Amino acid sequence: MSSLVERLRDRRWRMTPQRRVIAEMLDCGEHVHYTADEILVRANEKMPEISRATVYNTLKDLVSLGEVLELSVDGRSKRYDPNVHHDHEHLVCDVCGKMRDVHLSGDALALLRPEDSHGFLVTEAKMTFRGICPDCQGES
Repeated sequence: MSSLVERLRDRRWRMTPQRRVIAEMLDCGEHVHYTADEILVRANEKMPEISRATVYNTLKDLVSLGEVLELSVDGRSKRYDPNVHHDHEHLVCDVCGKMRDVHLSGDALALLRPEDSHGFLVTEAKMTFRGICPDCQGES
C-alpha cells in the first residue's frame, strides 16, 4: 500500500508545506486515528505557525478526496483514519477513545442471517468492537 503522501502526490494534489505536515501526521502507521486537535498539536511541533483552520480545512479536503475516513464511533471528537484502501473494523476504548484497526478473518456480511435482513439488500457491514485498552486497564 502506498503512503498517503504518495497517493496525494499521484493525484497531483497541491501539496503546500502545511498540507504535507498534516498528511505526514496521518501517515505514521496502520492504527492512526487522531482527532483534529491531536493532529494540530503534532503538526505544531514540526511547524509552529500552522493554524487550527488549516488543519480542519485540510482534513475536510482529505475526506472529500476519499483519502481519509472521518469516524465518530464513541460520541466524542471525530477521528481521522488514513487506512481507506483495506476493509477493516475498529476497536474502541470506552475510557480514553483510543482506536485500533481490526482485520476480520471472515466477511462481516456473512454474520447477518437472511431472516434477520428484513428484506434489505445489504451491501455493507461495519462493526465496532468496544472495550478498555491496556493503558486504561493499568489505571484501574
